[in-house]
Amino acid sequence: MEWRKLVHGAARPAPATFRSGDEVRVWYKILEQGKERLGQFEGIVIRCRGSGASQTFTVRRVTYGEGVERVFPMDARMIARIEVLRRGNVKRSRLYFLRDAIGKTRIAAAETQASGARPEPAVPIVDTTADVQPAGEKPEAVVAGEKSPAGNKPQA
Repeated sequence: MEWRKLVHGAARPAPATFRSGDEVRVWYKILEQGKERLGQFEGIVIRCRGSGASQTFTVRRVTYGEGVERVFPMDARMIARIEVLRRGNVKRSRLYFLRDAIGKTRIAAAETQASGARPEPAVPIVDTTADVQPAGEKPEAVVAGEKSPAGNKPQA
């Protein structure tokens, strides 16, 4: 299997062991105009897939209100090191539900998904089609259930 060594290089030491749900910081090399510097990408591992040379993991973070995901090959030479910041306790291997959750509401979103209840809308719905009357005037519209001045029938 000489071709595998040519493509993937020599065997690298095993990186830090982590799973889905762990919060990690990935240090990767950035080449700019002949210089090399280290960048970092910190977030939650939402997926680990593959095996051997084709193993990859996906890290997600929220930056300025936008969710950003990066897929890293496990044996890439561009990865300098992987730090595990916090261990997660999750029941799934694919944490795609975090894409719908925003900020601190992700815990509540996960709980409502587990219970099967529909989450309430975050923004109240306001009817702006109703006519606004000046202060002191009696509205002409009759509230449902009240008797109209013309008769004894309630208006709907």
